Amino acid sequence: MTEQKRKIVESVNFLKGKNPFKKLISFAIVTYYNPSFIKSFKVIKRINYSEIPPFFNGSNNDNLKGEVLFVSYKGKSFIILNGHVNYYDGYDMHDSAHYVYVLKALGVAKILFIDEVGHLNPRFKAGSIALIYDHINLMGNNPLIGENDDSIGPRFPDMSNAYDEKWTADIEEFLIENKFKYFQSVYLGITGPETETEAECRFYREIGADVLGYCLVPENIAAIHAGLTCAAFGMISRELVADRLVEISEDEKNSNRVKAEKAFAPVLAALVRLIK
Repeated sequence: MTEQKRKIVESVNFLKGKNPFKKLISFAIVTYYNPSFIKSFKVIKRINYSEIPPFFNGSNNDNLKGEVLFVSYKGKSFIILNGHVNYYDGYDMHDSAHYVYVLKALGVAKILFIDEVGHLNPRFKAGSIALIYDHINLMGNNPLIGENDDSIGPRFPDMSNAYDEKWTADIEEFLIENKFKYFQSVYLGITGPETETEAECRFYREIGADVLGYCLVPENIAAIHAGLTCAAFGMISRELVADRLVEISEDEKNSNRVKAEKAFAPVLAALVRLIK
């Protein structure tokens, strides 16, 4: 057994013993820490990442912010990963992807990813929702580098359908029918945590990106590697359009994010009801 597989099994065995539903769970949401739309769902059990073995590569798990939430809503039982394991916090790419593989081993087949993003497209607005249909990886790394465990996934996974076309089309049809405003987006993955320069924003837009963030790419790569079906949304909290780039305060960014979350809450609740 590889070291990666050993760590996954250790986490899975711990979480299986804590699962209040006593059954496999086929759907999960992976999001940044503590968005307001989580309040739409009933949390049956919450487990801090810091409680779950093993420790990540010598890091202090006491500083690892996030939770595994076992959640119920309208007769649906599912898991929410409340918080990313951020590459920019010093965790490596394998750490950033770890809980995606754990979800697969717990029975999850579909993951809806949600990230906070900045927008590069001048047509977009902060406080809005991005429906992500593809990504560009400029993080200079990914969670598949190193030894591959064939029992987890193939050495060369096909990323041509990284955000499942059918599921994304179904989501888009639902959004249009229910008159929810959204922006189709290509997501750019960069490391952060510093904000972007004007020249960088211009370059990112020129290579085809609409929004950018720091977390989604390694998680999505791991999910495709593991054979999971994925879709993704971004909550747009700041504008990054070259030639009109201005400094934005944390308060303004938080206000924009909360505005997007409020618009997204009924969308997410409806999409959860439609999960089969």
